[in-house]
Amino acid sequence: MSTAKTPPPAAPGWRALLDRDLAPRFALLCLGVWLNAADTLVTVTIMPSVAREIGGYQYFGWSVAAFLLGSILAGACAGKLSIRFGLRRATALAGVAYAVGCAASALAPEFLTFVAGRLVQGLGAGAIVALCYVAITALFPESLWPRVYGAIAGVWGAATLLGPLSGGLFAQAGFWRGAFWLFFAQALIFIAAVLVMVPAAPRAPQGGAIPKRQLALLTIGVSLIAAAGVTHGALTVGLCALFGVLALAALLLINGRSRNRLLPGSAGDLTTATGLGLLVIFACEAAAIGFTVYGPAFLQALHGASPLLAGYVIGAIAAGWTLCALAVSGLPRRHEGLAIRGGASVILLGVAWGAVEMAHGALIGVTMSMLVLGAGFGLCWAFLARRVIAGAPDHEQALASAAVPTTQLIGGAAGAAAAGALANVLGFAGGIDPAMGRTAGFWLFAAFVPLALIGWAAAWRLGRD
Repeated sequence: MSTAKTPPPAAPGWRALLDRDLAPRFALLCLGVWLNAADTLVTVTIMPSVAREIGGYQYFGWSVAAFLLGSILAGACAGKLSIRFGLRRATALAGVAYAVGCAASALAPEFLTFVAGRLVQGLGAGAIVALCYVAITALFPESLWPRVYGAIAGVWGAATLLGPLSGGLFAQAGFWRGAFWLFFAQALIFIAAVLVMVPAAPRAPQGGAIPKRQLALLTIGVSLIAAAGVTHGALTVGLCALFGVLALAALLLINGRSRNRLLPGSAGDLTTATGLGLLVIFACEAAAIGFTVYGPAFLQALHGASPLLAGYVIGAIAAGWTLCALAVSGLPRRHEGLAIRGGASVILLGVAWGAVEMAHGALIGVTMSMLVLGAGFGLCWAFLARRVIAGAPDHEQALASAAVPTTQLIGGAAGAAAAGALANVLGFAGGIDPAMGRTAGFWLFAAFVPLALIGWAAAWRLGRD
């Protein structure tokens, strides 16, 4: 009798995704992820053109903060929506919300309507991405899941190249509204495809209740920080900022005591790897987001860059992130702590260097500093995520995994709101004047160096073996 073992079947190759039945589903998934991945890069590229036409420099940070806040709220509720309505209806409704937000932004006669449209876009985009991840298990065999996840990463990389190009072309043509109409049309295609190809009942696990109190405190905190930039009087500004920070602190306190959590219970405990890792993610993202919000406007006003070129210079952050992440993907686990410490150090350097170059340097210097900033994130991100997840109790491993992108979005929303508030305090409420940009512009970006320093200190402690 033969004792030879039958070798396990080889994993399906990339060609399997091009199967006649699977290829349309794969295209649908890529389109859903693209709507979220490209949106921010397109929008920040056209923002100076938007403000020149309908005003609203004082609400610049709000446009990014509103989109990210909407993404957080929708992402936290998406699982429950798929369970209640079924995957097909929930995903189609998310597409409708995204399309409505695009139309509102495209038709906006003034900036507050534009911000409202961005909030609705964020709600739709956040739900679409979350539901697309649910759809992977419903639309594809398990043997293909690694290939599908790899393809999703490729979509984000493509957005780095095509997002600024799309936004820049519309801005240079003097038709920034066309960028939103383009995404509106893509959303309609997405909705129609969902109704045809997605099953009504996914194999989705039952989830817990929506963490309403934490989401309410997050909304209040970000809104108060953003409001600090459009209020008058030093006392009012200070109180808005203070109560906004306190609301975010209360979120951590209530989250730790709640049974229905947005973040792991140890998110606020800096004696744990999970708490330290999430602090690094929040602080570094909040410190860096100002370059995404105000970088294109400064590049156009101070450095004479076209909208297209400005978009690609800021897109260097994403490019540096992707290239460095690929370079260190095979790093042995024994060097994990070194990568975390090194990445946070590079982020700190990138924020400080970028502040100098944006106000006083040349275009090549800004580009290099943005590449360095992104490389810092790419160097440490995967290892940060691993320590955050490994540091959580077994029953919170899934929650800790979801907390990594959620905390990044929270940091981005809070940082964007703070950047908008600071810009208005520094005198940029009416636009970027070149002379003022060179004198006060440095502080708009350098003010976040202490936040990057907090992230660096937490990373240094987390990086211990």
